[in-house]
Amino acid sequence: MQTYAMAFIPEPGKIEFRDMPLREPEPDEVLIKVRTAAICGSDLHLFKGKHPSVSLPSAVGHELAGEVVHVGEKVTGFVAGDRVTVEPLIACGSCYYCQRGEYHLCTNISFQYRKGQGAFSEFFYAPENRTYKLPEGVSFEEGALIEPLSVALHAVKMSGIHIGQSSTVIGAGAIGQLAAMLLNNITGIKPIVADINEFRVQKAIELGANGVFTNRGEDLKEKIMSCTDRLGVDCAFEAVGLETTLVQALEVIKKGGKVMLLGIFEEPLPKIPINSFVQREIGLVGSQGYAWDFQDSIKLVSEGRTKISELITTRLPLDQLQKGFELLTQPQNDQIKVIIENIT
Repeated sequence: MQTYAMAFIPEPGKIEFRDMPLREPEPDEVLIKVRTAAICGSDLHLFKGKHPSVSLPSAVGHELAGEVVHVGEKVTGFVAGDRVTVEPLIACGSCYYCQRGEYHLCTNISFQYRKGQGAFSEFFYAPENRTYKLPEGVSFEEGALIEPLSVALHAVKMSGIHIGQSSTVIGAGAIGQLAAMLLNNITGIKPIVADINEFRVQKAIELGANGVFTNRGEDLKEKIMSCTDRLGVDCAFEAVGLETTLVQALEVIKKGGKVMLLGIFEEPLPKIPINSFVQREIGLVGSQGYAWDFQDSIKLVSEGRTKISELITTRLPLDQLQKGFELLTQPQNDQIKVIIENIT
């Protein structure tokens, strides 16, 4: 039987490759030759053994692009040779939320890597309805970044922010950088991007944000208030997943403002200033993945309205995946997006 290599995390801090059987696609599936895959922040939580929803051992990776090599007998929208990206979410299609079109809130929601199929692999099987063609001019690298762009786009849409409103993004990893790009385009006002990593702050500035570099324990509230007439911002995006940064996000919004929560919290019960919600009429809203956002993200990239490829800081072959994770988990690393490319 023909096999192919797929990456798994058997224990914290370790990547191993397992041989998987190469089978025919199911009737509604496409078989994709993976060309690029990207390491996500949630992959890092998994690598550390601290993902709140997944136990080890686990497959890893969900941001990918590649080329269709075979299609199931019922597939009509794709042929061999099509360049594609994949929405890795798995929804049941029949629960209350799926029936309302809110499949990102599916009662039985899961992701491909949680079911044993990761993107750091030579091949990937995807349902036809979760597979999207890449327009001419959109590279495989950009295709692999459609997934995180969709995460950021979903949160920005949910925030309701509009032209002329101010914003801040706390956490200048890939999701924070992407959110900042979108906020800049939508509001016409440079978002304030804050991070303890100076390299990431400088990258945000290059991409059109006002950057704020903060040392641990530094008063971010004072820094942001000093440049907003002491009012704060209309909307803050928390893209870290720590109690400290969540509290900071709540502190720097205006009265009546809103915090959008994107970060994954390894510690699920942070302490927050609960009375502020009443006294200042502020809101805290979670943003779960994406729904109907891949199409919009692909359009944004194909029209050149986002510079997602500029977030790529390192490119590695599949057999150096362990190195990619180690680069991203080093303190104060000069990395934003590590791409595993030209998987053969």
